[in-house]
Amino acid sequence: MRILGISGSLRADSLNTRLLRLAAEELPDGVELEVYGELAEIPPFDHDLVDLAPDSVERLKDAIASSDGLLVATPEYNGSVPGQLKNALDWVSRPLADNPARAKPVAVIGASTSSFGGVWAQRELKKVLGILGARVLDVELPIAKADVRLADPDPELRSEVAAAVDALVDEASRTREPASLSI
Repeated sequence: MRILGISGSLRADSLNTRLLRLAAEELPDGVELEVYGELAEIPPFDHDLVDLAPDSVERLKDAIASSDGLLVATPEYNGSVPGQLKNALDWVSRPLADNPARAKPVAVIGASTSSFGGVWAQRELKKVLGILGARVLDVELPIAKADVRLADPDPELRSEVAAAVDALVDEASRTREPASLSI
């Protein structure tokens, strides 16, 4: 099974990218997490160019389509989702009816140096992903004071991250299982 991790931060030493790496350490056997690293290459969304989507957009759509689930780690900028992450999802959403996020299981997590852990951004991002038609899990994982907590993750933090990724893997497994026929 393959989970695609998307960090909403463009920073080289992003706390949210670190959170995704920690999540990769907590995955069950047989599951891999690939961290998408090209968010900065996505150009500003322009509806006039939807039919001529840039290669960077097509690579993101392909990465989402070929994954079994998405784990998105978002920082919070001014109480909301970072612009570049929202911009990338605007590209992914076109065409809405058959975008690669549709029906894809998604867990949203986040890390912030604040006392609230980016909870507002996570809620906003869940709303956006729901509008895309993704199966957004009811997982809450705001990591407050992440600069300290991610520097040396304690067992409690590891357990919280493991619970979030386990919920995503369970949901993705249900999607992969062939439907049984009832007569």
